[in-house]
Amino acid sequence: MPEKFNLNRRRFVGSTAITIAAAQLGMFGFAKSDEPGKGFSQRSSTVAQTMAGSETTAIRPFPQLNVPESELDDLRRRIKAMRWPTKELVADDSQGVQLATTRALATYWADSYDWRKIEARLNATPQFVTRIDGVDIQFIHVRSKHENALPLVITHGWPGSIIEQMKVIGPLTDPMAHGASASDAFHLVIPSIPGYGYSAEPEALGWDPVRIAKAWVALMKRLGYDRFVAQGGDWGAAVTQQLAIIAPDHVMAIHSNMPGTVPDDTLAKAIANAPPAAGLAGDELHAYRQLADFYTHHLGYAVEMANRPQTLYGLLDSPIGLAAWILDHDKDSYEMIAPAFAGNPGGLSRDDVLDNITMYWLTKTGISSSRLYWENKLGFFNVQGVKIPTGVSAFPHEIYTAPQSWSEQAFPKLVYYKKHDVGGHFAAWEKPQLFSEDIRATFRSLRKQSG
Repeated sequence: MPEKFNLNRRRFVGSTAITIAAAQLGMFGFAKSDEPGKGFSQRSSTVAQTMAGSETTAIRPFPQLNVPESELDDLRRRIKAMRWPTKELVADDSQGVQLATTRALATYWADSYDWRKIEARLNATPQFVTRIDGVDIQFIHVRSKHENALPLVITHGWPGSIIEQMKVIGPLTDPMAHGASASDAFHLVIPSIPGYGYSAEPEALGWDPVRIAKAWVALMKRLGYDRFVAQGGDWGAAVTQQLAIIAPDHVMAIHSNMPGTVPDDTLAKAIANAPPAAGLAGDELHAYRQLADFYTHHLGYAVEMANRPQTLYGLLDSPIGLAAWILDHDKDSYEMIAPAFAGNPGGLSRDDVLDNITMYWLTKTGISSSRLYWENKLGFFNVQGVKIPTGVSAFPHEIYTAPQSWSEQAFPKLVYYKKHDVGGHFAAWEKPQLFSEDIRATFRSLRKQSG
């Protein structure tokens, strides 16, 4: 996800559009507690009091999913009815998502993919819904059985969903079952961003990362967590950094796998694809080159969503159009995902990828999720001014691999930094063990201080 989407949204014409855009884009039933009365069912009965107006703080069970078979039949019919373009005229992916990849995805999606498997996993995971600031927020909430577990809210991004975090629920809430200590346990909250997944679509303007962060504070307090920690990548990084900025009395520390660390002058040069500053070397030069490549060659999806999200009708009408749009998020993610449909899965399997795409299709959120780009007025890769303890995971196949030097400058209370040899943009989904280890390590020092 690129930087600052505070765009002159109606002035994009031809190549000038990309230039202006780049410049301005600078950018399970609950686990039972060991202590009687500490389970969520007991807690929830105390939070149904009326708030201002007609809104209540009631936390309601999220209904069990049971997508009508007719909707799945319609999905398969639409996939098979796809009008295919001719093959790209190059041997690589420089013209976009390749025909062979998309055809293989379509064949598997229509003939072999089984939505019911992820539907059953979601139904076995404790999910709830509550109304905040006029929008119904759907969220996962799993309380650890371990005493003194630390409340943690994790925010997904685009083109992700709560499915991204499904693989880390066990390692974070039940660490002893995954080779870690009980003292590393978390009470885990994973909300769907408004307009994504099964959270309601906002009916009014203004739902940007700041407003989402405020909603998360309300959500955590509603769950009884006045003090908590937060994590996020992609849009989740934007929301998490805003949590640190607007609510430092409630947010004790944060962790990000796509942090804002890039110095302003370096970011400006990367956006313009200008020669790097003299003296830039090592990890900093590598990060600059990653950013310059992203802004030069891989920004198209973000420009369109930030400028004209409503134009993307095809995301609601064509499953293959939606799938190709999602696969083309960034170069490294595509290079990781595409082999799965050629029989060579890496960190993500065909089912992983299609679970997420199918959720977007069934929830009809292709356009509503895109509007967050239109709403956003903040930067992502630039320094945001976070003052609380922070941990950073730097994955080699992220949009850019945040150098330790930049991280130390951006976060004056950097408590953890880890540069990995593997992993990319969807870290929790692709490398759940590494991701979980970094989360535990980031907040371990905080537990010692508070303990």
